[in-house]
Amino acid sequence: MIKIIRFTSIFFIVLNLTNLTNLTNFAKAENLFLKEGKIKYAEKKYDESKFLFQRSIVFNPKDQDSYLYLAKIYKFEDNKKEEEKNINTVLLLDPQNEEANYLLMEIELKKSNYSKVKELVENFTMICSQLCEKKNFILKSLKNLEPKDES
Repeated sequence: MIKIIRFTSIFFIVLNLTNLTNLTNFAKAENLFLKEGKIKYAEKKYDESKFLFQRSIVFNPKDQDSYLYLAKIYKFEDNKKEEEKNINTVLLLDPQNEEANYLLMEIELKKSNYSKVKELVENFTMICSQLCEKKNFILKSLKNLEPKDES
């Protein structure tokens, strides 16, 4: 009976160690796809980088960097629907993401969505740290969208 208990205990310990190793490899694979995707993106190999970012998301569905890079790729491909969907996913994961907020403002400017851009500018003002100079461009564009008072 003691031999059976020892054998069972050893079996479960080995099984748990195997699962732990698999989880470590899983995390490495996810990180590798993101890293390789960034390299391919920098080389302007957008199809290859898109595939790598999508694989990274399979391993980690909360990987906001992959969604952000996918949005940039879709912007380059002029796929507005997918670009906006990925930006919104980034903002869902991290509402303070400065770059995603800026990209969404650009999209809403192109749509001439005055109220949404105004709301986004207010939020952007509170969170900007690196892209603050781009706020002036948005504000200037926003003035062009404002309804003119012709009375």
